[in-house]
Amino acid sequence: MQLTANFTLEEFTRSTTADRLGIDNTPNATEIANIRMLCIQILQPARSVLGAIRISSGFRSAALNAAVGGVPNSAHRLGFAADVIPLDVGTLDLAKWIKNNTRFDQVILEFGTPQNPNWIHVSVDPRGRMEILRAVGNPTRYVRVTI
Repeated sequence: MQLTANFTLEEFTRSTTADRLGIDNTPNATEIANIRMLCIQILQPARSVLGAIRISSGFRSAALNAAVGGVPNSAHRLGFAADVIPLDVGTLDLAKWIKNNTRFDQVILEFGTPQNPNWIHVSVDPRGRMEILRAVGNPTRYVRVTI
């Protein structure tokens, strides 16, 4: 199913963990609408300006979320969030673009370095907190940052 010009539902539901464990990762109509909102409000505009974006983790069914160790209230569960990697610019460039050009709930710089996070978690959760966080430590904790 095509969600926007450059994003498909399959990109958001693909999971090697789900495949390996035989987990159904099919979103319902409300979750698909949330994924589409994420694409329309953030990912497609970013893609149109910055180039290709790979979805490394999108929607997660309850079973998949548990299997990957996600928190029970993860925005991934409802289709509000995705972990993404830009292919034509740096991850920090993508995070800055999202901050400056969109209405978001959270942008999380996931691991790597402050200048080059490994990936970006982005969400459009209706809370609209406009939080920018960085994942640090083991166990993981999140700290507010300015970019």
